Amino acid sequence: MRRYEGRSIKEIARLLHVSRSSVSLWVRDIALSDEQHAALQARNGLHERQRLANAAMSAKARIRRVAAQDDGRRRAKQADKLYVIGCMLYWAEGSRNRNKLVFTNSDPEMLRVFVNFLRCAFGVPDGRIRLTCNLFADHAERQRQIEDFWLEVAGLPRGSLCKSTVNHYSPYTKKKRTNKLPYGTCRVVINSTELAQTIYGSIQELAGFDRQEWLDTAP
Repeated sequence: MRRYEGRSIKEIARLLHVSRSSVSLWVRDIALSDEQHAALQARNGLHERQRLANAAMSAKARIRRVAAQDDGRRRAKQADKLYVIGCMLYWAEGSRNRNKLVFTNSDPEMLRVFVNFLRCAFGVPDGRIRLTCNLFADHAERQRQIEDFWLEVAGLPRGSLCKSTVNHYSPYTKKKRTNKLPYGTCRVVINSTELAQTIYGSIQELAGFDRQEWLDTAP
């Protein structure tokens, strides 16, 4: 690899899953040609340019997330009742994804209020909302009925519906879980970094705390 391919010590160590010091010892008597040295430098230069480009993109993305959280804090200071309710619902029941909103619940009214919050506070159109039904084995025969139920609750067309998931009970829990949730649960997803970070900023402003990981940590 060193003699015929002109690979660097770092490349060989990575490919063979060994330490660099071991590789350095193995290849210490192998001299690279001028062409191989030039190829190594070219590869290293490309890697460095890619690293710098990725760092610049990450920095720009973080600036956008910071701006969205600042906007959320501003909104929270002017918030009406529905806005506060929507933010608190998401704090309690939403996921902590950095780049999208994911809200899951079994309570129809809770889901209705949250979708209404998105429409009224942010003007989110139906086309951006994706809805998924999470069903259990005893729901299979009523799948279409349950899907229509959640679509009606959210006020969404069938085109907003993603493929439903069906979870089968284990033998131990089957008798205990059957009919526990008559309509399963429903998940609402919106892919938007700005929207997610705006709500995170509002939650922090309303509740009086700062949580850095919501800004910087990917799920």
